[in-house]
Amino acid sequence: MGEQKYGIDAKRVESYARQIQEIATLGVQVGIVIGGGNIFRGLSGSGKGFDRVKGDQMGMLATVINSLALSSALDNAGCRNKVLTAIRMEPIAEFYSKAKAIDYLENGYVTIFSAGTGNPYFTTDTGSSLRAIEIEADVMLKGTRVDGIYTADPEKDPTAVKFDKITYDEIYNRGLKVMDLTATTMCKENHLPIVVFNMDVEGNLKKVMEGEGIGTVVY
Repeated sequence: MGEQKYGIDAKRVESYARQIQEIATLGVQVGIVIGGGNIFRGLSGSGKGFDRVKGDQMGMLATVINSLALSSALDNAGCRNKVLTAIRMEPIAEFYSKAKAIDYLENGYVTIFSAGTGNPYFTTDTGSSLRAIEIEADVMLKGTRVDGIYTADPEKDPTAVKFDKITYDEIYNRGLKVMDLTATTMCKENHLPIVVFNMDVEGNLKKVMEGEGIGTVVY
């Protein structure tokens, strides 16, 4: 959304595309999962009278819209990319399979995974964990509006203290809302480390790739 209250901020998308192109040129294989909350959130929709399953399906379609927007921005940045969907919707994008995704990644395409898991009751966090595990990723990067994980929400609590590193179990025991429990558990069981960092600061993505100590590592 950028500075807007709704929808897609073209400048923000262009910034993301530049940063992704920057690390893709380093030879990093990049898979991306995007949420859809700037357009529609299934869970909040169910609180307003929408059927939960239909609401989640609307949310999945919102992630496809965002994925196409990022794909277009990547095209403009000269970055080869592919959009795969968890729900069949050719000719908008190709239907996801692990083999297809890995083939694209190994051939230098930034690969965008849209429509979540394709199932209701699963968040985009879980979709991210699932795809990362399937493509045998080395790490999952969670780009947020804050520069890591804190003892409390730093946007609300000025006394919140940042963690440089934290275990999956500690996140659970402290009740920290980093990702939903299903996503965190999947990462723990499959030994997939997570780096939580501020994606809205231009250049941060490259810093993470180069091993600079920004953000929080979950292990």
